[in-house]
Amino acid sequence: MKTTLPYSPKSRRKFMQTSAAVAGGVMISPFAVASNPHVNVDNTIKIALVGCGGRGSGAANEALNTGDDVRLVAMADAFQEKLDSSYKNLLELHGKKVTVKEEHKFIGLDGYKDAISLADVVFLATPPGFRPMHFEEAINQGKHVFMEKPVATDVPGVRKIIENAKRAKEKNLKVVVGHHLRFQKSCIDIVKKLQEGIIGDILNMRAYFNTGGVWVRDRKPGMTEMEYQVWNWYYFNWLSGDHIVEQHVHDLDLMNWLKNAHPIKAQGMGGRQVRTGNEYGQIFDHHYVEYHYPDGSILNSQCRHQKGCMDNWSDAGQGTAGTFNCIPGRQLSYIYDNKGNTVWKYLGTEDTEPHQVEQTEFFRMLRQDEYINQAESGAESTMTAIMGRMATYSGQLIEWDSAMESNKNLLPGVFSWKAEPPVKPDENGDYPIPMPGTYKIT
Repeated sequence: MKTTLPYSPKSRRKFMQTSAAVAGGVMISPFAVASNPHVNVDNTIKIALVGCGGRGSGAANEALNTGDDVRLVAMADAFQEKLDSSYKNLLELHGKKVTVKEEHKFIGLDGYKDAISLADVVFLATPPGFRPMHFEEAINQGKHVFMEKPVATDVPGVRKIIENAKRAKEKNLKVVVGHHLRFQKSCIDIVKKLQEGIIGDILNMRAYFNTGGVWVRDRKPGMTEMEYQVWNWYYFNWLSGDHIVEQHVHDLDLMNWLKNAHPIKAQGMGGRQVRTGNEYGQIFDHHYVEYHYPDGSILNSQCRHQKGCMDNWSDAGQGTAGTFNCIPGRQLSYIYDNKGNTVWKYLGTEDTEPHQVEQTEFFRMLRQDEYINQAESGAESTMTAIMGRMATYSGQLIEWDSAMESNKNLLPGVFSWKAEPPVKPDENGDYPIPMPGTYKIT
């Protein structure tokens, strides 16, 4: 995968603290523009950012790095301070490429429609619970889409993504999902080697996303309950899906990609042992899931948010002729034979940051009218994570086909700051926690 962009260790989550830009990219081809009805005839590609936190702002920054023909023309966010901070940082980094007029800055829960209408390419990076609704609107308006992972937080949302993935294909709309490991060379190369059979048939796999957790946002004076939950969105299932869906989905996507399949059933356990305060909403702080794939292979999956414990973000497995280990955060990958000898390795020699490669490739495809649509694979990986959550919350064996029929909608019926959210605190400020043995998945 070719790119001229220098490596940057800055993560998307840390974008709001960065002050240095990277430059590069390929200028747009007039021939490509003429062949693509969804890109402007004046050779500019107009983008709208929906969701202006660190993740969305980082993606917009990377898109603007891909060439002088890209313009950020519209922004939307639930909160004024998020949009203002994002705009300030992007303007400092990219100057004339940021052409967002004041009237094209939309605040609240419904401004996404107006922002989408102004662009050729839409970046969807709000809390994941909003993703199916926003994706549907973008496809309705005929826009190309980059949307962050996960793509939903419940099964009806997954089905909506799949439905609109098909509509995007019919309209020749390009869609990229924020599974950046699919653009990371250490992962691309090891998947290729394993699919070629370097260690024979893969019998079992292990996936880990064990860390100390992420931010917590305090309730601000005067906030309605809906405002607070959207503000502190990571800790409410309707917004984040729990951390097995919001974060561990990266590893589950990698394993589905490797197997070229999704699991057919899952069972597991989890709970809330350390993060028990009401500031942590209703999600678990640890999950373990045993996934079964159609060929009989098993994936043992762990994710944990507990401070002071061993951190581990890696993916590994065993085949009939050897083993493998992939460490995405360090861009390292190894394959061993059954005697422990290294038969292949990738030692982190990439000169590009995979989030940047993701956008460089996406915009190359836009310019050259090369088709890509990752919405369905993104939906399958999200569903894999949701199925794991169903297993840990319920304590039951969950089968893919029956899980896909679930009509349990986690989202509110009305999206308004004054509306009632789908979960509410009790008189002590505590939220309802899923209980294995009694939690219902339908």
